[in-house]
Amino acid sequence: MDTRDAGDLRDRLADALRGHGADYAEIRVEETDATSLTYRGRTLEEVGRTSNLGGCVRAVVNGGWGFVSFNSLEGLRDRVGLAVRQARLVGGEGTTLAAVEPHVDVVVPALRRDPASVSLDEKKRLMDEYVEAAWAVSPRIQTTNAGYGDARRRVIFANSEGSYIDQSRFRVSARVQVLARDGANVQQSRAAFSSPDDYDAVVGRHVEVGDAARRAVALLDAAAAPGGEFTVICDPALAAVFAHEAFGHLSEGDNVHENERLRDIMVLGKRFGRPILNIADGAAIGGQPGSFRYDDEGTPTRRTDLIRDGVLVGRLHSRETAGKMGEAATGNARAQSYRHAPIVRMTNTCIEAGDSSFDEMVAETKLGIFCRDWYGGQTTHEQFSFGCAEAWMIRDGKLAEPLRGTTLSGNLFTTLENIDMVGRDFEWTEAGGMCGKGGQSAPVGQGSPYIRIQNALMGGK
Repeated sequence: MDTRDAGDLRDRLADALRGHGADYAEIRVEETDATSLTYRGRTLEEVGRTSNLGGCVRAVVNGGWGFVSFNSLEGLRDRVGLAVRQARLVGGEGTTLAAVEPHVDVVVPALRRDPASVSLDEKKRLMDEYVEAAWAVSPRIQTTNAGYGDARRRVIFANSEGSYIDQSRFRVSARVQVLARDGANVQQSRAAFSSPDDYDAVVGRHVEVGDAARRAVALLDAAAAPGGEFTVICDPALAAVFAHEAFGHLSEGDNVHENERLRDIMVLGKRFGRPILNIADGAAIGGQPGSFRYDDEGTPTRRTDLIRDGVLVGRLHSRETAGKMGEAATGNARAQSYRHAPIVRMTNTCIEAGDSSFDEMVAETKLGIFCRDWYGGQTTHEQFSFGCAEAWMIRDGKLAEPLRGTTLSGNLFTTLENIDMVGRDFEWTEAGGMCGKGGQSAPVGQGSPYIRIQNALMGGK
């Protein structure tokens, strides 16, 4: 898309949207550029450079939605007409969308160092060094998996209410996963870094990569984790993914609206934890993978309190879910690309800082387990299970022997009630993450301090 033709494009989109008789219609035009490097072991397995240009139309008539995607800007008015006809076929009830003021804006984030200014050769040299830094740690390293990626996404959004938003987003990331082996005993660790605005955030991280390899090797000699109920201290990475996976998805308005049982549970004003517990989400929180000014419906983003002082006070919405539930749109409608319609998604989800220190948590724990980071997991409604990357026993207020094969699981609501200490040492997970839902993936931020949970169910030997 040539920015010199921005005025002409705005006129074309406005004309295409005019006079179709829909309750509401919108057009998204999207341009992306991305680079990726993928390693298996010491071998550079794949190099990718991709560019895409396309767009989509959404229209709603009597509560029914039509969706049409395209790869050419020709015939836009016909594509809007097709989406409107689709919507009429499925519409059968009134359209209810939360009100959002029209916005006209151009958003171009300031970049500290643009990945596009760095050659592909330089990116490859950096990743070569990281891979070798991991292999150099020990002959017990079995293999590594590594990858680099950067992407620019520019989206031009226009709707029938008069909004016209030209918004660009960026992301750069690097990761190295290390597997160590001793016979049938295989352990893993990882280092991962990301930034929405600075290539240098992934540069010079050789020490962290080496530390990840050393952790994987050390886990080979760790004791097998015991099973049962323990007092558990979670580091910020594990606590953050717990907040995201176990609670954040239950706070998404479409999940609540479409699930009668969940509606009965997730009642605003209901207590879910002690007064020390506060959980929030918002793309307006800057500097994270899920940060942006407008969502994919053109709604300005904000910070949304979900739990405040232990009480459920909010949830995440698109315009449609907000309208149906009589609440305000929160700027949480997100689409993976122009090939997808927006759905309700988290952005940057976090447990807010409390008043305790990590040392105090350990000192006040007679028998427990300290868990650091996570690998894999699953959630089913309010039930969750996460594998812990590393763990240590706590005995008489001190960290003791390291553990391997530890799993944290349980009921979300019981676990929230059992959080009795929240740290003051808040951290955003530097790796960021990608969240999957409804066949779509989107970058998200996750943050938390250390937290302590009483009577947590731990799986082990």
